[in-house]
Amino acid sequence: MMLKPLHDNVVLKKEKVENKTASGIILAGDAKEQPNVAEVVAVGTGVYVDGKLQPLTVEVGNKVVYKKYSTTDIKIDEEEYLIIAEKDILAIVE
Repeated sequence: MMLKPLHDNVVLKKEKVENKTASGIILAGDAKEQPNVAEVVAVGTGVYVDGKLQPLTVEVGNKVVYKKYSTTDIKIDEEEYLIIAEKDILAIVE
C-alpha cells in the first residue's frame, strides 16, 4: 500500500538516525536531537491559484528539512511516514 497525498501535501520518509556515537556509545532515545530531515516519497497534485494549477516545488527523491511538530505521522507495513503541507517544508538539501 502506498500513500497518495492530495493538493499541496507531501509524504516523507524520515531518515534513520544512528543512535551510536563514533566511539560506539549507544545513546538513549532523547539523548540525541533527531534532525528534521526526510526524503520525499510522494507529492500531491498542487493547488489552484487564480484558476490555474500550481505544481509543488519539491519532487520525489528530494531530501528536505521540515518544520518540527508540523507533520502527521502514519505507519504502513512497518514503515513510518510523515505527511506535511509543502508550506511547512523549509529547504531542499542539495
